[in-house]
Amino acid sequence: MSVVTFDGDSLTIEDVVRIAREGTPVALAESARAEITRVRDYITENWLTDDAPPTYGFNTGVGKLKDFTISQAENEAFQRNIVLSHCSGIGDPAPEEVVRAMMAVRINAFCLGVSGLRIEVVDRLVDMLNRGVHPVIPQQASVGASGDLAPLAHMVSVLIGHEEAEATWQGEVMSAPEALERAGITPTSFTLQAKDCLALINGTSFCAGMAALNLWDAERVMKIADTAGALSLEAIRGEQAAFDPRIHAARKQPGQIDAAENIRRITAGSRRTTEPARAVRLEDDILHPTHSPRVQDQYSFRCLPQVHGSCRDQLAHARAQITREINAATDNPLVFWNESGALDFLSGGNFHCEPIGFAMDLVAVALVEIGNISERRTFALCDSTLNYGLPPNLAGRPVGLNSGYPVISTAATAVVSENKTLAFPSVADSVPTKGNQEDHVSMAAWSCRKTRQVLDNMPRILGIEYLMAARAVWMTEEALGDFTLGTGSQAAYDAITARIPFTPGDSYMPKQSRPALELARSGEALDAVEAAIGALK
Repeated sequence: MSVVTFDGDSLTIEDVVRIAREGTPVALAESARAEITRVRDYITENWLTDDAPPTYGFNTGVGKLKDFTISQAENEAFQRNIVLSHCSGIGDPAPEEVVRAMMAVRINAFCLGVSGLRIEVVDRLVDMLNRGVHPVIPQQASVGASGDLAPLAHMVSVLIGHEEAEATWQGEVMSAPEALERAGITPTSFTLQAKDCLALINGTSFCAGMAALNLWDAERVMKIADTAGALSLEAIRGEQAAFDPRIHAARKQPGQIDAAENIRRITAGSRRTTEPARAVRLEDDILHPTHSPRVQDQYSFRCLPQVHGSCRDQLAHARAQITREINAATDNPLVFWNESGALDFLSGGNFHCEPIGFAMDLVAVALVEIGNISERRTFALCDSTLNYGLPPNLAGRPVGLNSGYPVISTAATAVVSENKTLAFPSVADSVPTKGNQEDHVSMAAWSCRKTRQVLDNMPRILGIEYLMAARAVWMTEEALGDFTLGTGSQAAYDAITARIPFTPGDSYMPKQSRPALELARSGEALDAVEAAIGALK
């Protein structure tokens, strides 16, 4: 198995996903190890003395207590006390993949060499990640201001082997000392020294780790949405001029250009989306007694590139933000070499999670909009005034005796509405904390968590579109069977119908909806499309 080497500069979102979900091992770059050691040696020699000037986090209290002096004799107890008092998380434990992503991002941050902690601390965190010791970290408590203090403190409580801290090892929850011992990390008790704790807990890594996973999943959702939209376009025998590359080149929006290209590639070779196919009058077409060329389709089909593309552009912006963040030093204070070869101590605010909060709020809104337009296409497939002759509600014969699909379509509407309530930007909210020391906060942790809730809803919306589009194609095979689907559309249709047992009349809906939702969740239909036509953008 390949190893991800941390250097503080080249970590990718894909690396974080591999570490978090596939267990890819990690290591420190030798250059990073050397710089961490060099910086700490200087700190030990020059700053860790009782006559050293006040230096935040080295020999002073933290937060509102920054004006209180900590002697060198008290420093180890001080480090431990910070950990214990900051283990204030509440709520359900974060998923293991989020914990692993957080640990990876935190280690990489130290590799810039500006945090001032000891190399032994970094090595112990690397060992925990590689040997599968995963701290139990409650998801609620961070306001994304002075970093993710509570989540990271829970991580550190396991690192020091606190007897009341909990970790999972090989899927079993146990005390931190037991998890460390079983993993072969000894001694199980570990003492922090000056600045170690502050470097560990004062950063954005909990949010950044979640954000990296969210973004990777959101990008995949965008491609799944294109496959669902393309199959719906085939189902209504949609007009293809709206996807002509000249239209999209004239607007110059990159996401729009890519989305239109995806639809063209998925439907390439389609005869269902041609005028001869549209000339076939279906039995239930109540609006068009005679054929006339279709000029244009409703916006949820015709403007798919513009809407999907705009959402893609938001994700591209978020990718740039999060990529920078997972390669950033985000603790405080930071130390830098000056021109005379000494270290300068600088207190700033890199721990503020505002960039992550904005990025995740944009991702959430983009996903919500993808759900909105998908639900409109699903609605159109059921509506006799919009679907160009498909049976009302996609019901089997006799219509009326069979109810068809209006309620599963409504289920998509319900989930879309839930998503809308999650679209409010968390960064628009701020509640001062800690006696107004933190007078402005980002609420980025909630941005990340609610984006995950939206992501979890997306397969339900897109899976229903898969179901409805495939049903529409299936029901018109007799009338339109001579008009082939595009190569990519056929691959998606085959993947869906292989799992869904369509019948002419009504049947137990979960037998159809559950496989459809799973096809969207797993990406199986997308994988089938890409196997047929190559990777989508």
